[in-house]
Amino acid sequence: MDEPPRRSDAQRNRERILEVALVELTHCADAPLSVIAKKAGVGQGTFYRNFPNREALVLEIYRHEIEQVAGSAAQLLRSRPPDEALRAWMDRLAEFAMAKAGLADAIRQVTGAPGSPAKPTHTPVTSAAEVLLRAGEEAGTIRPGITAEDFMLAIAGLWQLDPHDDWRTRAARLLDLVMDGLRAGAPGTRGGEARTDG
Repeated sequence: MDEPPRRSDAQRNRERILEVALVELTHCADAPLSVIAKKAGVGQGTFYRNFPNREALVLEIYRHEIEQVAGSAAQLLRSRPPDEALRAWMDRLAEFAMAKAGLADAIRQVTGAPGSPAKPTHTPVTSAAEVLLRAGEEAGTIRPGITAEDFMLAIAGLWQLDPHDDWRTRAARLLDLVMDGLRAGAPGTRGGEARTDG
């Protein structure tokens, strides 16, 4: 009968390893796996059962972060109006971009060699953007016709920011600018009504 608690302990261990590894590998792509295991409070056996090598760990961090960002879109839509949910989600996306920038060296190390696995795609993030844009369009607070691909191109500047600089201020300015553009011409905004009259 104690099987479920063991599973939840195993899940907590895995989550903890991923949290610590994200921080450690962002600081240093060559952070020793033994250090990550120790800081996560797990033994070597537990660590290697979850992640048999550095490659598996780095790719799982990246996949996990993508899923977290994508999943947060639905949570935000349940608690905020669509345009506010989109803007809050953009902040979450900026954090992901900075984590990805910090992990870039580690990702390159494990995906750059011939025969190594491919980096996970951004598909869940693009799908989440599409859901948020459609919800905003339906509510009349996001201009019609913006695709997820348009959106991803518009925020591409996030990936140019230096994670070691004052990225939050610069990201907020960029994302506010993008948000202004997404709201311009929306039928449910004053600007949208003014535009359609002309």
